[in-house]
Amino acid sequence: MYKEGESTADIGKRANVSAWYVNQLLKENNVERRPRGSWKRIYQLNEHYFKTWSNNMSYILGFFIADGTVARDSQFISISQKEKYILENIKKEMDSNQPLYQNKKTRVYILPLNNKIMKEDIINIHGIIPNKSSSAKFPNVPEEYMSHFVRGYFDGDGYINYEKYTLTFVGDSKAFMDSLMEILSSKGLKT
Repeated sequence: MYKEGESTADIGKRANVSAWYVNQLLKENNVERRPRGSWKRIYQLNEHYFKTWSNNMSYILGFFIADGTVARDSQFISISQKEKYILENIKKEMDSNQPLYQNKKTRVYILPLNNKIMKEDIINIHGIIPNKSSSAKFPNVPEEYMSHFVRGYFDGDGYINYEKYTLTFVGDSKAFMDSLMEILSSKGLKT
């Protein structure tokens, strides 16, 4: 029953024994165990996605800083965007089958990523915290991935003024925007 996906608690109820006893039997019989809580997981997701730098991860991290949310009291992060196809591409990149939701009032799509490990990585590795908007610090992005990170941030919180031939980045955190300005200036761009 365990190998077919049932929880130790459910097996224990059916056998009229405790979940602890079921765990002991599984251990004694060398049954390979699932990660704790994984039986509850409905949708798949590469929960270690933000651990390894790549062009795509850098882009998504930049996009997340612009349009993402870190939940304060629960184990999830989410990304919001008007353009559904962007979230579909991010979902595919993260090997997720999580459905998108749409806020009917704002017409914004939301990709919820319910995963404790991913939330901890966003906070502990990249320094993105709940209510990040005004307090976001620029993460330690390796130089080789910086252009992808900036492009992701721009796609989330940037726009083009065609008449004035300018690109504009928007953000609430002065510290983040100062760091971004310094990086762009170091590349010879007039900021």
